[in-house]
Amino acid sequence: MTLTDPTFEDAVKILLDENQELVHEIFFLFSDIVPHQLDALKENWENISLARRQEFVSKLKRELATDTLLCFDVLARDLLEDNDPIVRSSAIRLLIEYQGEDLIPTLLEIAKNDAETEPRAEALTALGAFVLRGELDEISKESLQKIEEVLIKITASSNEKIELRQRALESFGYSSRAEATALIKEAWQRETALWKACAVFAMGRSCDESWRDEILHALLHENEIVRLAATKAAGELELPSARPIMLKLLEEEHDEDVFRALIWSLSQIGGEDVREYFLSLLDRYEDDEEAEIEYLEEALANLDFVEDAQDFNFLNYDADEILDD
Repeated sequence: MTLTDPTFEDAVKILLDENQELVHEIFFLFSDIVPHQLDALKENWENISLARRQEFVSKLKRELATDTLLCFDVLARDLLEDNDPIVRSSAIRLLIEYQGEDLIPTLLEIAKNDAETEPRAEALTALGAFVLRGELDEISKESLQKIEEVLIKITASSNEKIELRQRALESFGYSSRAEATALIKEAWQRETALWKACAVFAMGRSCDESWRDEILHALLHENEIVRLAATKAAGELELPSARPIMLKLLEEEHDEDVFRALIWSLSQIGGEDVREYFLSLLDRYEDDEEAEIEYLEEALANLDFVEDAQDFNFLNYDADEILDD
């Protein structure tokens, strides 16, 4: 069998043969899959070992992350009904860019009634994107209300697993409803680091700068999970008051995830001192530190974009002032 120009039938045969590697060349064949191809895959699906199926859907997600022209929506919609919770969870992740309102009832059903925790958690996370779209009037008010009611119920329920309650609150963070503010505040006041991190993450999604003091406080928290959430929240809300704290933290932070988040969030906030620091940091890296250099260059590119947008907004504001005069 040649892989220079594989057919869909070739791809299915490779799936069935565990002695063959799931190579990059076959995955595009599952993009925009047509009905007869889906039927052929389903006929063979149960003959593929569970571990192989799980590996397959996991690699589909990786392929999607590197090639935005791929679309596995049709296949993923079918896999939402798979018997395996890991496959169902992966299918939800494959649909993360799907914007059709017709997916909402399925996600709500999984979020409420799936027998396993992982698919429920993924569905709750996926619903967050639809809450945001609802705030932008891109889905019906009826659909938005149905989502919000489920998120409120799960967040507030002491009978639900903590992970599910936290996922629900993170998604509900996009909502402008008063209940979101109350539930975020309640989560922030809890003692555990995971609840505090969840609350801060939701604050970052709220578009509400009134959470500034809590986020600044969380930037200095002893737990790296809370610091990571606060760093991302400060960037999302573009809090200028967080800039000096975050620049200082860059010199002290030992957690790689938090360090990278600090860089990216500072690129979202902007400021001349941010550019100067990024350039000095770039000079410190050795040539073989390619990943670090590439990430910092991406942050500098984002900083350029942010500052151009800030300049444009300032010019527009200035022009409006002149016209008003």
